[in-house]
Amino acid sequence: MAESAVFHLLANFTPFLQQEANLLTGVREEIQYIRDEFDRMTAFLRVADAMEENNPELKVWVKQVREAAYDIGDVLELYMLRLGHRHGAGFRGFLRKVSCFLKTLKARHQIASEVQRMKSRVIDISKGHQRYHDRYGMSEQGSSSRSTGLNTACHDYRGDALLLDESELVGIDKPKSQLIRWLVHEDPRLKVFSVSGMGGLGKTTLVKKVFDDAVVKNHSQSHVWITVSESFKIDVLLKGIIKQLFEEIKQPVPQGMDNMDTNSLKGIINAFLQQKRYVLVFDDVWDIHAWQSFRHVFPSGNCGSRVVLTTRNADLASFASTEYHGDVYNLQPLTPEESWTLFCRKTFMENSCPSHLEGLSKAILNRCEGLPLAIVAISGLLSTKDKSSVDEWDKIYRSLGAELEGNDRLLSMNKILSLSYIDLPYYLNVSVFPEDCLIDHWRLIRLWVAEGFVEMKEGMMIEEVAEGYLNELINRSLIQVATRRRDRRVQTYRIHDLWREIIVSKSGEQNIMTLASEQSRAWPEKVRRLSINNHWEYTQQSKRFTRLRSLLMFNATDSLSKLSILASSNDGLRLLTVLDLRGALLETFPNEVLKLFQLRYLSLRGTKVKIIPKSIGKLQNLETMDLKHTYVTELPNDILKLQRLRHILLYRYIRDPVPSIRFKNQCGFKAPTEIGRLSSLQKLCSIETNHDNGTILLGEVGKLTQLRKLQIENLRNEDGRVLCTSLEKLSNLRSLIVRATEEDGIIDLDSLSSPPQLLRMLCLEGSLRKVPHWIASLHSLVRVILRWSKLRDVDPLESLQGLPNLVELRLLQTYEGVELCFKAGGFQRLEKLYLGGLKGLRWVKVEAGSMPRLEELTMDECELVEELPFGIEHLTNLKSLGLGNMSDELILSLNKNLERGNNWKIAHIPKVWIGDTKLGYWKRNYL
Repeated sequence: MAESAVFHLLANFTPFLQQEANLLTGVREEIQYIRDEFDRMTAFLRVADAMEENNPELKVWVKQVREAAYDIGDVLELYMLRLGHRHGAGFRGFLRKVSCFLKTLKARHQIASEVQRMKSRVIDISKGHQRYHDRYGMSEQGSSSRSTGLNTACHDYRGDALLLDESELVGIDKPKSQLIRWLVHEDPRLKVFSVSGMGGLGKTTLVKKVFDDAVVKNHSQSHVWITVSESFKIDVLLKGIIKQLFEEIKQPVPQGMDNMDTNSLKGIINAFLQQKRYVLVFDDVWDIHAWQSFRHVFPSGNCGSRVVLTTRNADLASFASTEYHGDVYNLQPLTPEESWTLFCRKTFMENSCPSHLEGLSKAILNRCEGLPLAIVAISGLLSTKDKSSVDEWDKIYRSLGAELEGNDRLLSMNKILSLSYIDLPYYLNVSVFPEDCLIDHWRLIRLWVAEGFVEMKEGMMIEEVAEGYLNELINRSLIQVATRRRDRRVQTYRIHDLWREIIVSKSGEQNIMTLASEQSRAWPEKVRRLSINNHWEYTQQSKRFTRLRSLLMFNATDSLSKLSILASSNDGLRLLTVLDLRGALLETFPNEVLKLFQLRYLSLRGTKVKIIPKSIGKLQNLETMDLKHTYVTELPNDILKLQRLRHILLYRYIRDPVPSIRFKNQCGFKAPTEIGRLSSLQKLCSIETNHDNGTILLGEVGKLTQLRKLQIENLRNEDGRVLCTSLEKLSNLRSLIVRATEEDGIIDLDSLSSPPQLLRMLCLEGSLRKVPHWIASLHSLVRVILRWSKLRDVDPLESLQGLPNLVELRLLQTYEGVELCFKAGGFQRLEKLYLGGLKGLRWVKVEAGSMPRLEELTMDECELVEELPFGIEHLTNLKSLGLGNMSDELILSLNKNLERGNNWKIAHIPKVWIGDTKLGYWKRNYL
């Protein structure tokens, strides 16, 4: 989107003008003029970005702005690259500086010429800005910064949803009945109910059927339906409410209403509704700010009144309903059976499908993933096609993305759905990931940061701002959480197939992303971001790559020899900021990478690279170095030149079919001794410390005060105090993993007096004399792993049971005592418990009131335990009980009780399984 491109350009102007003092006369002023013009256009661009779909002339202007912003950014960065800024200090540095100035005089003349051309473009664009600004104006009121014309084209489509006959609807009975029960329930308090879900699920249609139902109508005295939308004006909304209230009782609206201020309008509504039972529906409310602008309009009155919101924003739904004693109905996609019924009804005008079209119909339907709007739109298109021609249907299936872009019958759906992301330009960059690819949470965040899509906010790390962006996408149902980590934080996302088709189309149109695997897509003249899926067959397009900013590869199936061809053509890949070659067939570090001085993000994860060259120090803009699951064991000292480095990810798992048996299952890397010089580091995973400089290295870690995650391998007993001293300085630390040199190696962290209070995850793998006293003070802890602790006289539960936010606890070879007792009141938020390798354990007791939220309990290799935990029946929330490699006596007793029907202790647990590794691999049986 143009606004995003201009934002990125403006962010680059200031450092350029600060660093480059030797611009030729007049050039600095012209660059400042260009900057000021773009700055002046940004507010209107927010409006224009939203309106361009309905205005071809405006669309051309927006494209001109976007391309000019890209091109000017390219010119500035190429200029900086050609000049360089590494002169050194002293007299020799001065001579080098003078020599460099003379050698680069040609480049300075070139930029002067380029800037002149760019200024001419900007002058023309500015004329268009003034023309369109005068014509369309700016939104002055309401909760949105957009023009009131934004949703004009889509209001008709929302209106269509209100006119549907109930016989045409599918899957509406259950949610309709639930909403009616909520609305007519005899509770005198004012309640707010929210219907939440992604665009296209049918929220408006559902609530309108409820609103019109006779039971609801007869239950209340006043009824109002208001469509809010993102660009509403508060005075217009209030006047709409007043008009409906007075029309319902067939009375004229108050005199002078059109000239009243906001407070007067609110007063009329409040007075009218006093002592009345009413139902107000606010359809399509976008954010909490909008809700807060009118939530105090209606009185409580204790008359059993109800307010209903429909929204795509999950946070708003929860906020509004919680505040007013209500509930949230999260509308779900249709089931496969409901989807098929709706599809057949709309496509074939009956409830069946011709057998020869059934396979293709289901394939097309699968792309809709239960979204009613998509099913109705695509069914409408297919209903006009020849039902006897399989080829024609196959063509539509294969070209569905193009149909979304160019078919008038699907245009309305496209527009309605696009409203969900029109103000979120970073969303289009999710299109970089191939279809059905799970999107890694941290990978996406680091890519966004490297590309400059994330705006800095005072008091927040830029990654935290990016997480806020992701939360907004989740709230609007634009992405769905696919998997979570054990501490309940999001691990991966997925995107609805239809959403992906739409944003792939839009990102291609705006030259935000080029997907090399999408064969039907035309290549833009200047490819700026390239995503390659499977293989490299695109080097014939290399002339288009001279302005490439981002190159990502997925599912690599051939070698990267062609990377050198791309890098050597014209200006090569000199502007590249992101290079993600995850999983590529690569055994040596590509030399071409060392010429990419603008690189901020480098991933060679999952390759067979073994050595990182010393000249890596040339990449002084690098922020992320992802070398996980490679064969690299050491990083060169030159890495200390990378002062912007924020994330070093380098470790490799040692695969083992039974990981709990092997002590060491992960290898880290040998870091430069003076690692403390990398003051921007946030993640350091995972450093080896069992070497001559290990003690010094651990001391240096204390200088990394921005660290969020620290992982240490092979900690020696004598280095525990040094590590404690460093940890006391790491107040931002969220995750700490420490492993000893061997299973009998002692981890001595008792001298830690001031532990990092923000710590969420703690893993200690090695022998402990006792559970560190400071753990009990870490109230932010969500996940704790203690492994090979071999505690004898100390019950680990005593120190852990009071942790207020602990969700997961894993105890592996932790305790050598005979009994563990989970006492009443302990572990109030624990959801997952794993007890493994507790060789001396005979009994586990669970007192009533302990672990009330526990969902998963797994016991593995506790071979002396012959009975189920005493009091397991108290764990009423338990959903899974796993018993792996347990005693024959326990398994025999369990099976006998099941045969006799005497399983009352575990009858409430939905999933019970028994597993073992007697055959050398996991074998699991469910009871």
